[in-house]
Amino acid sequence: SGPAPDLGELAAIRFKANYGEMKIDDIFDSPEPYYTRVGSGGMIKGVEEVLPMMKVGDRWTLTIPSQLAFGPKGRPASAGKPRIPSDATIVFEVEMVGLPGKEPELIELIGDV
Repeated sequence: SGPAPDLGELAAIRFKANYGEMKIDDIFDSPEPYYTRVGSGGMIKGVEEVLPMMKVGDRWTLTIPSQLAFGPKGRPASAGKPRIPSDATIVFEVEMVGLPGKEPELIELIGDV
């Protein structure tokens, strides 16, 4: 029932991503949400396509096929991040927790109308 983001707008999200039983990332346990600009390419394509459809307060579980995730190349391991094999389907749980600039409480605090 909350506001939905526009393309290019800053969105505060929380998410968890898994490949099978392997945890890829989990922002739900962190004190701060992850901030991304909707449509900027900061997330995998399958998540980018869904963010504009979400409203503040929504929490969705997405099954993202390989072509909208890491594709045939997969992703090599990096510091704190596991290797993701080629053609992996990723399960992403994402929650839209805020839209700085569209939330009435924040607008009242800042004084911007």
